[in-house]
Amino acid sequence: MKDVVLLSGNEAIARGAFEADVRVAAGYPGTPSTEILENIVQYSSIYAEWAPNEKVAFEVALGAAYGGARALAAMKHVGVNVASDPLLTASYTGVNAGFVLVSADDPGMHSSQNEQDNRHYARFAKIPMFEPSDSQEAKDFTVRAFEVSEEYDTPVLLRTTTRVNHGKSVVRLSKPKVNTRGRFERNFCKYVMVPAHGIKRHAVVEERLIRLRDLSNSIDLNFIEWGDSSIGIITSGVSYQYVKEVLPEASVLKLGMTYPLPDKLIRNFAGKVKTLYVVEELDPFLEDQIRALGISVIGKDRFPRIGELNPTLVAMGLGVEIPKQEAETVPVPPRPPTLCAGCPHRGFFYVLRKLGAIVTGDIGCYTLSVLPPLETMDTCVCMGASIGNALGIKRAMPQDDSRPVVAVIGDSTFVHAGIPGLIDAIYNGTAITVCILDNHTTAMTGGQNHPASGKTLRGEDAPRLDLVALVRAVGVEDVYIVDPYDLASLEAALRDAIQAGKPSVVITNRPCLLIDRKIKRKAVAVNLEACTGCGLCFKLGCPAIESIRADGNRRKAKINADLCSGCEVCIQICRSAAIQCEKE
Repeated sequence: MKDVVLLSGNEAIARGAFEADVRVAAGYPGTPSTEILENIVQYSSIYAEWAPNEKVAFEVALGAAYGGARALAAMKHVGVNVASDPLLTASYTGVNAGFVLVSADDPGMHSSQNEQDNRHYARFAKIPMFEPSDSQEAKDFTVRAFEVSEEYDTPVLLRTTTRVNHGKSVVRLSKPKVNTRGRFERNFCKYVMVPAHGIKRHAVVEERLIRLRDLSNSIDLNFIEWGDSSIGIITSGVSYQYVKEVLPEASVLKLGMTYPLPDKLIRNFAGKVKTLYVVEELDPFLEDQIRALGISVIGKDRFPRIGELNPTLVAMGLGVEIPKQEAETVPVPPRPPTLCAGCPHRGFFYVLRKLGAIVTGDIGCYTLSVLPPLETMDTCVCMGASIGNALGIKRAMPQDDSRPVVAVIGDSTFVHAGIPGLIDAIYNGTAITVCILDNHTTAMTGGQNHPASGKTLRGEDAPRLDLVALVRAVGVEDVYIVDPYDLASLEAALRDAIQAGKPSVVITNRPCLLIDRKIKRKAVAVNLEACTGCGLCFKLGCPAIESIRADGNRRKAKINADLCSGCEVCIQICRSAAIQCEKE
């Protein structure tokens, strides 16, 4: 392998884990973090796994660290919410071998339900945090994070953002370090957090935080680049790249370790520049702490706290005119997001809409059903919330409201966080219908395996979690397994389920077309002479069904054979039998 390569931030983090002699890595897929585990698995020295959810992933990695092996857990920003319970106590227990949590934040919400700034978690848990600004730092900071973790006996938060995770830059590789592998040693006072032990460990955390602040003031990840002293800028992460591009002559305090803040270094820098700016994405995390030091800065009053920064926004905030750098754009027709042609979820939502149900949704591809023309989703909060929301809505409904309540959740998400909600429905006897849309993969993040897919992260065969047996085991008596391409059977199952008068489950069983493209069937076609132009097929929202003008400019349907998967759902809803299988 070459010594200098071009890597994305996620690839670089995986390489850093390898160079740091990590032995165990776990995570749950989620943009922009997914590729970290997908690249770590290429290193045979590291045991890597997809866990059912982020909390389990964190606990697997933490257990490995307790056992003496360096370990890494990776997840997107909202995943840290799921893992926050063990995270805050792991700060108390310490780690034994090095332990790093990667939080991949998503400013701009490219693929997320919120835009939270996970730097607050470092402060909340009182653990050190590193923020790389490019791929080289992503690799190097990963290695350093393990060293700091072991020296200070603490988890370390490696916080990245989408542009660092997915952007590529040159990385100089190093030889992997062979770390002395430890072993688990019994230590009740350190690892068993009963109150009597926890109160003592809290004191350890506070004392450690003081030593970490001293480290932050001296570590070479925090450094000053002296330039024009009339303007000083404190920045971190990818914002550093924007600052250097816009104002290369300014003095810059570049922070790689952003918690605890280097108070002495900041005071020294602030005292030697005329005007001090803080440039950071999302919340005024650095700004508020610097103000708390009694230092006057210019920050969020000039730079937006919503969305990503870029060189143009940074230049505007600094009052700098920069030449227009964006290439001329060519207007293109708007293309709203939609379910793929042949997606097994499309027919399901088409039928579900006919039932007039209150539909609580979840995180996954199927969230797109909220858009026209399907418009079949009323809530979507977080992983697993569909079932809990359905329970609450059902319990709050007045007696004269007879609408059925249906929770919709994917197979991966059901395993992740849906099972407890279903248990609640059974335990408390709440008559909702839970629909598990089983497409055999974690489709929303590109098709990762999970316990119900029958494959591991390495693609090896694994026992497949039996969803039918599972829902029966928690007490569901009315379970319907249907093919979502068979609309008549699907509608019959849904009507029976919502009329059961008790908790019921409908499981649709069809693999995602993007996972196994070999299952594509022959495209269908429209007989324009038979087509009445009723427009019913357009209500499916299938991108393969196009609109054309025929018979005196009448709007009719045409099937794009290049997009059609041959699912034949449109054939089933065409009242004039104009859509037919193409003849051989």
